[in-house]
Amino acid sequence: MTEPPRSALVFGARNLGRAIIETLVAQGWNVAGAARSDETLATITAAGALALRSDITDQATVRATVKEAAQALGPLDLVVNAAAAYGGTRTGVFGGGPIADAAPDAFDSWSVAPARSAFAFLSGAGGALAPLDRPATLIQVTGGSSRRAMPGRGLWAAGAFDVRAITQAAALELRDRAIHVALLIVDAGIEPYAGGGRPGVDPAALAEPRQVADAVVFLAEQGPRAATHELQVTPLAETWVP
Repeated sequence: MTEPPRSALVFGARNLGRAIIETLVAQGWNVAGAARSDETLATITAAGALALRSDITDQATVRATVKEAAQALGPLDLVVNAAAAYGGTRTGVFGGGPIADAAPDAFDSWSVAPARSAFAFLSGAGGALAPLDRPATLIQVTGGSSRRAMPGRGLWAAGAFDVRAITQAAALELRDRAIHVALLIVDAGIEPYAGGGRPGVDPAALAEPRQVADAVVFLAEQGPRAATHELQVTPLAETWVP
């Protein structure tokens, strides 16, 4: 007897999210993608997925989007947050800059926004899926700053640490509801989807979005007796810190 296609919802589709959507579609999943801009929604449709307008920073909107996707595709087996978590316009240099020199609004821009998005995602999606009493996987994507701070990027790390803590708590809270919550740490810059690299960065040190998408599938296909709650991927040409 043939099993029905699995269903997934992916928040974000500009770069990594797009690679995840295309990978899942290619493997026969029923997929919906959620984003705010018309441009990104068009990208989702072009990838063969259902495009849903949503806001990853709003808990109620996330919950409504999960329910909308389930109504269209059937019960969700996988929900991924691959959306960039920036609050409006980021200020100053990347990462917020040195703490002593940071602008007054740098904390809200670099620290608060990622934590708010992770909370809205895990609370909204977890709240929608938990009452269904069926297995599902929630994956929150973050960067290497969730593991350690770096000079000039302390504010960014503060937000990433919050993302990690919120995800760990959600994993502990939802385990007995058969919901597998995992943090996927991409400890490197991510190569633009269209290629071309980044100025001043060795292309081999950038994470390839399609290979990261394979890590998402790996997490989604784990059984209840071998669940990974944190998975870190680091290109071999990038510095690895144990």
